[in-house]
Formats: sequence, C-alpha cells, structure tokens
Amino acid sequence: QKRCSMATYISARTMPEEKADDIPEPVTHEIVQGEPPYVLIKWNPPINPNGLIILYEVFYSKVGDSEVHTTCVSRPAYQKLGGTKLSLDQPGNYSVRVRATSLAGNGSFTEIIYFFMPNPDQGLIWIVMGPVICFILLLLAGGGVFVYFKKRQTEGPLGDLITSPNPEYFSAGDMYVPDEWEVPRDKIALLRELGQGSFGMVYEGVAKDIVKGDPETRVAVKTVNESASLRERIEFLNEASVMKAFSCHHVVRLLGVVSKGQPTLVVMELMTHGDLKSYLRSLRPDSENNPSGSPPPTLKDMLQMAAEIADGMAYLNAKKFVHRDLAARNCMVAEDFTVKIGDFGMTRGIYETDYYRKGGKGLLPVRWMAPESLKDGVFTAHSDCWSFGVVLWEISTLAEQPYQGLSNEQVLKFVMEGGFLDRPENCPERMHSLMQMCWQYNPKMRPTFLEIIEMLRDDLDPSFQEVSFFYSDENKVPETGEFDLDLDNMESIPLDPSSYSQREESLSRDSGPSVALRGNYEEHVPYTHMNGGKKNGRILSLPRSSPS
Repeated sequence: QKRCSMATYISARTMPEEKADDIPEPVTHEIVQGEPPYVLIKWNPPINPNGLIILYEVFYSKVGDSEVHTTCVSRPAYQKLGGTKLSLDQPGNYSVRVRATSLAGNGSFTEIIYFFMPNPDQGLIWIVMGPVICFILLLLAGGGVFVYFKKRQTEGPLGDLITSPNPEYFSAGDMYVPDEWEVPRDKIALLRELGQGSFGMVYEGVAKDIVKGDPETRVAVKTVNESASLRERIEFLNEASVMKAFSCHHVVRLLGVVSKGQPTLVVMELMTHGDLKSYLRSLRPDSENNPSGSPPPTLKDMLQMAAEIADGMAYLNAKKFVHRDLAARNCMVAEDFTVKIGDFGMTRGIYETDYYRKGGKGLLPVRWMAPESLKDGVFTAHSDCWSFGVVLWEISTLAEQPYQGLSNEQVLKFVMEGGFLDRPENCPERMHSLMQMCWQYNPKMRPTFLEIIEMLRDDLDPSFQEVSFFYSDENKVPETGEFDLDLDNMESIPLDPSSYSQREESLSRDSGPSVALRGNYEEHVPYTHMNGGKKNGRILSLPRSSPS
C-alpha cells in the first residue's frame, strides 16, 4: 500500500485531575535523639497522582518566627526514608507542612502539624535518670505491696467497714452544660508540658480561630487526669466557669472550654513567665534560673506590680467576687511582664506546702489569711486586702516564705493574737507603709484596692491608664459620700460574692503612712488596731526571715 508521507507521532497530555497530587493524611513526626538530634517527618505518597511525582517540598518554621524554611526532597530520597530528616539548631516549638509536585504541577499543602524540639541536654538527663527512677518506683511498689498484706493480716480479710455517701450521686444542677465558650477539640494542638496542676497536666498549645483576628494563638491548656472521677471533672469545669464572667486586662482570661469527649480541656491565656512566686525567685542573684543575671525589681517595678494586682482585685470586688486565696503563687506574669490575677482554684496542687489543714477541714493558706478569717472563717474584700499585704511582702523579699521559722500552728496563734510580718531587709519605706495599711487588725481600717491604686497612680507606667479597670468607664464611682459597710455581714462560703459598693474618696499622698477613715470608725487613729485587738495591745515580735 502506498502512503503519501512518512508516519508522524504526536504526544498529548490530558488535563490534570484536581487534588490527585494531594498527600493523604496524616503527616507524622518522630524526635530522634542522635548526634546531633533530628526530627524525622514522614508522610504517604499521593494515591493516584497526575503522572510521576518529581519531588516533595517541606515547609517548616519556629512558632512565632516569620522566617519559613524549605527543604526539597527528591523522589529517590523519599523512597529511601518515606520522608525526610530535619536538623534543627534551636530547641522550641515548630510547625511543618508538606506538598507534592508531579508532572502536572504542585499539589495542595497538608494540614499544619506542630512538634516541640527539646534541648539535647534534657534527653541526656533522662537517659541517665531513667533507670534510677525505674528502680525507685520498683522499691516503692514493693513497699506498697508489703504494707498492704501486712495491714490485711492485722485487720482481717475485710478491714474496717466504713459507710459514706456515693460521691458520684448528685443533682443534675451540678453538671456542666456546654455554652458559647465550647471549642471544637480539633482546633486545639498541644505542644509541650508546662507543669502539673491540681487537676492534671498543663500544656502549652496552639488554638486556631479562637481569638478574633488571630488565626493561631499560643495558649495554656489545662487537663484533668484520666483517673479523675466524674465529680472532679465537673468541679474542674465549674472552677473554669467562674472566669467566664471576667474581662479585665489584669485578670488572666479564659479563652474556651472543651467539655465534649475526653480529656476535658480548659483553654487559658498563656502567661509566658509563669506564676509570680517562681518569677520572683528567678530574679534572685544566686538563682540557678537566672543565668543572664537579671537584676531584682526596682521600687518602680514593685509599685507597678502592686498596682496591676490591685487593679485586678478591684475589678473582682466590683464583680462581687471575693478571691480568698490571693498570693504570689496565684498571680501570673505575661510575656510583657504584666502581672495578672491567676486562674481560680487551679494552683493549689502546685504549692501544696503553702496550705494547712485545720481541724480536718479543707486546706487553708494560713500564712496569707487575715485574723478574722483564721478566727471566724470570714472572707471579705477586707481579708483579701490583708492577703495583698502579704503579696507585697513576697515581692519585697523575692518570694521568701512568710513567717519563716514558725509552724502553721504557730502562725495561726501569732496572727490571731495581733502579730504580723516584720519589715523585710532593705525594704523601701513606700512598700512597708502600704503593707502596714493592709495589716490593720480592724478590717474596716484597711484600704480598698481602688484606694491603693489612687496612692500609687503617679508612679505607674502611662500604659496603665489605657488598660486598667481603675481608669475604665466600667469603674463608676458613686457621687454620694455615704459608705456601705455590708462587707462584714457576708456569709463565709466558697467564692461568695461580696455585697461591696465602690466609693469616691480623696486620699492624702504624703510620704508617711496614711489611710482613709471609714464609717463609724472615724474616732480611731490609723494603726491603733495593728498589733492586736481589745484583748491584745502589745506588739509581738517576729524574727526576721532569712532567704529560703
């Protein structure tokens, strides 16, 4: 057969199929403690790509940094490892995403994953300490088994029979009901452990679309232990719910709650520098946590801290809320070093030695409690003011233990008889005068938190006016000169709101101690009740504390 011309070959390519080059989830990571340590990122290839996969691109960056790094992984390199190795110079939190490139072009990025790259020295410590810890745990387990069988031998097979109410049986009114604060679990990614809370572990994490205008927010995530009972889980959520009513710059913010499914999560504003007690101790010149040699706070710094705490407490008082546990351990320090009133009821497990169980009752922070609280169990804004004075003492001493050298029982007796803390060594007169005002034995002679800020306002950073409750429209001051003393008629129950109305009062601002007189106590001279009540007029001495 004759042809008109030579044969011609034509190649053609079909249109690419959308999403065919997308990498299927999940992308995984594994920290490998080698020399040096690295992160192994692994993923599965596209199931039915548009032709041959040429390469993969891995985009990664340190959380908080704007610089994004890219690694190109060739097809042979991927087939060898099923992923790629990332050698990271600095420890910290990182984010990673991957995309494939085929003959048809780039596929879509995978979902971002987060991981924490630990310090290499920490891995070495665990390698050394791991066997030691395991040995100690085995000893404790063996001792527990021995004590158990010994006790069964002495008590008989049943032991002592004790009846008690079923702790899991309570009314539906105690149950937590999800509301507008509920956050989908898939919007929260945990990065690393921050420490142990009273209910469970606390993590640093990243929350997506939880704060308006911020697609990703660094947060603190509180959890409940898996072994916690139903009652403990509901108590955990109810304590977090207390914070839903608060919106103040100097009170740590609640951002959301994950109550559906397990584990239960409470999402909080992240306070980078931790609690105030630990932060103050890190500023001690001899502290191992102060390698850079950060100087201790100046008087201006201390007054700023005092005003920020007082502003948060003034806000809580205006919301009819009595804190009952104000202490440096319950204040938190933000990234910009602003001090805020911490979350409520959640820090007790961390500093358990700061509490004392009186007469078989609940744990009490006796070293921070006012005499009327120790005597009669009365908690008001006045007793919070006494605790604030102890916080000022903690700031001045870089978080020494109050009444060091005295047992909890001795502190109880000492304070109820009219005693109070000594002036710290090298403490500025301004700070000590403020402490003395807060430690007046008569509760009505103590200043309000608004009056405390009034005394400090000229020494504060200008930014305080922009963010504080004190200068806000919400702080409405009555024009009447009459005083409401309903504070002393409050019932002493947990988290009982005080019937407290704020008032306008002009305060003298001389360098000496001064306090405004209240109600029917105008015949009293300030400080006449400071070292005892009607039965105790003598001054009680207390040895000066030494650094802890």
